[in-house]
Amino acid sequence: MKDEYDFSNAEQGRFYRPLNELEIPVYLDRDIESFFYQKASGKNITLEKVVNTILRNEMDLLKKIG
Repeated sequence: MKDEYDFSNAEQGRFYRPLNELEIPVYLDRDIESFFYQKASGKNITLEKVVNTILRNEMDLLKKIG
């Protein structure tokens, strides 16, 4: 490392991205991805939509049982 760094031309917040704009990747096991992809492909909907719907239903169920 240098003993001294020049920040005279620095721009604060240049690489800042609000958390609501940050997309976090979710990696599914191959067998799970394959299963849900097959279910989605015949219905003309995306894998993302299928997985989000299932997770949303699970969230609702867990909220109901406390």
